[in-house]
Amino acid sequence: MKWTTKPLAEVAEFRLGKMLDDKKNKGEPLPYLANINVRWGECDLENLREMRFAHDEMDRYGLKYGDIVMCEGGEPGRCAIWKESVPGMMIQKALHRIRPHDCLDHRFLFYSFLHKGMIGSFAPLFTGATIKHLPREKLAKVEIAFPRLDVQLRIADILSAYDVLTENNRRRMSLLEDAARQLYREWFVRLRFPGHEHTRIIDGVPEGWKAAVLAEACESLEDGDWVESKDQGGENYRLLQISNIGMNEFVETGNFRYVTEETFKRLNCREIFPGQILISRMPKPIGRAWLVTEMPWRMITAVDVAIVVPNPEIADQYFLTHFFNSPENIEHCERRAVGATRPRVARRELASLPLLIPSPPVQRQFREVAEPLNQQRVVLYRQNEKLRAARDLLLPRLMSG
Repeated sequence: MKWTTKPLAEVAEFRLGKMLDDKKNKGEPLPYLANINVRWGECDLENLREMRFAHDEMDRYGLKYGDIVMCEGGEPGRCAIWKESVPGMMIQKALHRIRPHDCLDHRFLFYSFLHKGMIGSFAPLFTGATIKHLPREKLAKVEIAFPRLDVQLRIADILSAYDVLTENNRRRMSLLEDAARQLYREWFVRLRFPGHEHTRIIDGVPEGWKAAVLAEACESLEDGDWVESKDQGGENYRLLQISNIGMNEFVETGNFRYVTEETFKRLNCREIFPGQILISRMPKPIGRAWLVTEMPWRMITAVDVAIVVPNPEIADQYFLTHFFNSPENIEHCERRAVGATRPRVARRELASLPLLIPSPPVQRQFREVAEPLNQQRVVLYRQNEKLRAARDLLLPRLMSG
């Protein structure tokens, strides 16, 4: 069967989102997607921000079911299908909105983009020396090969079956994390921990608890490693980016970077181990943290990720991870961040974060609940890795024509 090949400009309508400008923007405050909200195949709807949109801008920058949102910068080409998860969603200028014509199924077009991202087809179109961009005029020239519509639907049905299972697992993971998060808030924010009715409050602190700063709860708190582009390559150690750090989850962006054993030793890098906590010092939500679990690579991390090794005699790793990801701490970190264009929180500011360290028995009780929930999430994450691997094995075969 012969496939048709056309430039994207002939088979889809696309435009960039709206420029963020608080002084000029007028109209109704509406949620919008930014670059950080778009991952490969999914939209992260945590911590959405709002911008004002005038009535005549609703169609220009609004999203409809089946639109593809694609990153213009950062990791250009990274994209996801919008499924109307949040009503009235808009897009910021860092994103392209791609709306396929009737000749293309939106799922087929997404898998075409995913395939191109996997084989590096977008890279020759990027502009910019340090921060890469995929401008509209370059995107317009991307060639899309496609069969007749009924074949597109069959291909999309096969590939999307894997993604439906993956999405179901993600929902279960979110419910498990939410259960641990709610328990943290009940015990350590509202102070309704087990036995609180019989615990004396001394100087505003439950007896056996301690007001401290983060540095007192850590064996070490260090920045990640500065690894320039020229030092990257090989397959010995994966270099984790700030985009890989989610709210107590590892976010797979598909942006794989490695360094060799020789580079690791020459730069005196620090290997990342399970049980450590990685904190993203930028961008928003600044201060979010991931409790490292077993991964299929040896790992180091970028300089804008802080590495925390908890002191087990003072603060449990599960308690600390939920402390970092609490709304109160995220807000505190963002207030302390400095920088006009790319605000980041300094390591010394992280070290001075105030926290209330619970008594050891209460921390142990929290871990007894939080650890099994986290282990279930890890199992689901690994199932998703296998599902993605199976889909990605089929992808080039089905998209090759």
